[in-house]
Amino acid sequence: MLTFRGFHHPGIAKACALTIGNFDGVHRGHQAMLALIRNEARHRGVPSCVLTFEPHPRDFFAKIRSEPSLAPARIATLRDKLIELDACGIDQCVVLPFNEKFASQSPEAFVENVLVKGLGANYVLVGDDFKFGAKRAGDYAFLMKSGSEHGFEVARMNSYEVGGVRVSSSVVRDALGRADFVQVEQLLGRPYSISGHVVHGRQLGRELDCRTLNVRFLSSSQSRASSAAKGIFVVEVLGLTPEPLPGVANLGVRPTLDSNDINGGRILLETHVLDWPKSLGQNGGYGRVVQVNLLHKLHDEFKYDGLDSLKEGIARDCHDAREWFKSRKKSG
Repeated sequence: MLTFRGFHHPGIAKACALTIGNFDGVHRGHQAMLALIRNEARHRGVPSCVLTFEPHPRDFFAKIRSEPSLAPARIATLRDKLIELDACGIDQCVVLPFNEKFASQSPEAFVENVLVKGLGANYVLVGDDFKFGAKRAGDYAFLMKSGSEHGFEVARMNSYEVGGVRVSSSVVRDALGRADFVQVEQLLGRPYSISGHVVHGRQLGRELDCRTLNVRFLSSSQSRASSAAKGIFVVEVLGLTPEPLPGVANLGVRPTLDSNDINGGRILLETHVLDWPKSLGQNGGYGRVVQVNLLHKLHDEFKYDGLDSLKEGIARDCHDAREWFKSRKKSG
């Protein structure tokens, strides 16, 4: 999949079959829409294209209104979203910055500047609740009218249900908040995971005898957003060895530690592999890309009294994670 930041690039196709959305989590409803856009693109002999935004529009409005509660908890990183879009067979993805200039354009300007001149869309597929333009003034009826005027076809996809439940990013966020990973897997069509490059942290894990693989979940520019899943989890790590490695992970802001540390208070996924392979060496994880599957929640983040109590808490978590893996092996 070709990925572009903005549409002013020579490599972008001159025409496309387009769908638009945030696609947070790329759940099964999104997947059904992506399958449809791929099919329409094939019939028309043009590439399939996804238009998405970074930051999430609600992140932008949370910032300008100083209302952090408006920012949605993120299901996935931009990296993971792009990976899943690629896995769904999309030909190109255009990531547009959602800023004041973009948010203030009229529905007419959005159609002309983005859909027609920017992307050359000859087919546009949207969800049943799609709104666009300043103050969300543009709707499906306006898009249909615009399509007739500019020569592109417009279609709308109705809600997608799994087990009688309408699949949406909000429903996935709710399931992650409850740590219901069975429902999350049903909604996503795959286990819930987070991937990324292992980065350097404070190296406090060496003092605590608990080295961790640190993966940033959100960038510093997304400080008003949070992760949909938070807490201490039993996990499996993929990407370091041929077989998954069992571990325990903290996904959150590490309330016991100083928010002014090397990672600037950003949300981190810190994963401790329970039995670190000697073949990797002590620093064998740095710079590697790992995928961490969240399997079971142990508890919410705690603020410990100090490093000694933190060390004791980590030891308990590691013990509980080992016991969980033992019970899974017996039941399996």
